[in-house]
Amino acid sequence: MKPIVVDLPYPDSEGIERDIRSATIISPAYAGLYGEMKAVLQYRFHGLYFESYLNTETAAILSGISIAEMKHFDILGGLILKLGLPPVYTTIIPGNRVFSAEKVIYGKDPQNMLMDDINGELAAIAEYDRIIGELRNERVSAIIKRIKLDEELHVKILREQLNKIIDKIQIGRASCRERV
Repeated sequence: MKPIVVDLPYPDSEGIERDIRSATIISPAYAGLYGEMKAVLQYRFHGLYFESYLNTETAAILSGISIAEMKHFDILGGLILKLGLPPVYTTIIPGNRVFSAEKVIYGKDPQNMLMDDINGELAAIAEYDRIIGELRNERVSAIIKRIKLDEELHVKILREQLNKIIDKIQIGRASCRERV
């Protein structure tokens, strides 16, 4: 399975030096409420349900997105460490909302799962926009901007999948009405 990402390289982090301020700013994207750690877990959970529903197309897409989120998680963790903080599985900002596995949305309805995933991506994009606005380190900002491109691609693909499911539901309802 390949990650679902934009066909552009990620900026190199070679030579990035200690910058606690930037590490603190990006930490919510790593392991915060809308961070990459939650995304990995939620996509894997939803993908397993789509597999059980024999919707292999959507299951494969969610697996590909999950792999992309794992790549983001790895990039951000390495960046936080390079910037001078430990890549712990919580946000570093005091008082910020903290990730917990209970924050993963454990829905099982196909339409709701995809809507939850879209909303999660939109929240992550908003978080990345906030982060970009706060960063002063252009090299770190370039990495965040590149990751954000993948998240925008994920929204597009998830919306396409959601529309396919909605179309199937509507076709099913129309068939039921014709039989009545």
